[in-house]
Amino acid sequence: MTANNSESKRYRVAMAGGTGYGGAELIRLLMNHPQVDLARVTSIDRVGEPLEAVHLNLYNTGMVFEEMPVVDAAKGMDVLFLGLPHKVSSTLAPQLDQTDARVIDLSGDFRLTDKDLYAEYYGQEHPYPEQLEGGRWVFGLPEFNRELISGATRIASPGCFATTLLLGLLPLAHSGLLKGAVQSIAATGSSGSGAYASAGTHHPVRVNNMKIYKPLNHQHKPEIEEVLVAAGERSGKAQAFDLNFVPVSAPLARGILATSFISLPENTDPDQVEAMFRDYYEDAAFVRVLGSGPRHAEVIAIKGSMWVDLSWVLGPAQNGMRQLVVATALDNLVKGGAGQAVQSMNISLGLPEGMGIDAPALWP
Repeated sequence: MTANNSESKRYRVAMAGGTGYGGAELIRLLMNHPQVDLARVTSIDRVGEPLEAVHLNLYNTGMVFEEMPVVDAAKGMDVLFLGLPHKVSSTLAPQLDQTDARVIDLSGDFRLTDKDLYAEYYGQEHPYPEQLEGGRWVFGLPEFNRELISGATRIASPGCFATTLLLGLLPLAHSGLLKGAVQSIAATGSSGSGAYASAGTHHPVRVNNMKIYKPLNHQHKPEIEEVLVAAGERSGKAQAFDLNFVPVSAPLARGILATSFISLPENTDPDQVEAMFRDYYEDAAFVRVLGSGPRHAEVIAIKGSMWVDLSWVLGPAQNGMRQLVVATALDNLVKGGAGQAVQSMNISLGLPEGMGIDAPALWP
């Protein structure tokens, strides 16, 4: 059988901003991808140093961190990944418009469609608000936007909290069962805060500690809400809901465990819930639907991998309602970050979705 052209071609890829934890994960995955040549990695610090001098898990890469404008980094490339801080990627929009390379941004600068929400949650006006309009950037969650990602040239990869909560709630929004108050708590590992320690992420004050932060106003909240509303509208079953999201800082290096509480009608059938989740994720490459027991989602089972574990419990009828508790677990640096960006790259280029990223999780 003759191979598909997309499955035989090699793609040249560059990365802007490669010294953080997300950068380390993206470099690791790209260097092991069977159809990718990682051509350059840029940075504004550690310039001229070998990649492995910063990311100690790498070995003899033969590459150094380079300093150059993103428009130059993208020259001759098929794909450009942006691993830059929030509020930096947005300033580069004019340079990005000059390149024909596919651009996949891992920051929050192009995820929202509402410039006012961006200003509210990121603390400043978007410098190029027209970039948020007209579907110029596709929200890169394959379980929601696979068709739009296919062939897309501008992809805004979702946040780690957004990915975790959305994968637990999307089937409900799609089925018209997401209604009223939705309560979500998500505990995350320290790597989500970046490679540079701050007062809140310093090891001695985190390793034996748990605390909430940014309760009800985390910057991932509006992207979660936008996607859930769109999911309901696509299926024609949109309902009004209010998301109350509380993040928790947990003493982990990697991983997120999210728990969401949704009130359903008292006549809700457990088989209906089972079918809803399994039907929605029937073709999902990396979502494992564990069901309602005996095993529930936990971080240790997905660490270091693209896998997402999803489980739920449907409580007894009480005051005319039944409480549904949905749990999702994923690795914030892989499915919640770099790995998901590679997954979107694969889909955009017409490659097998799991190519280069389908390794099992670490154990224990």
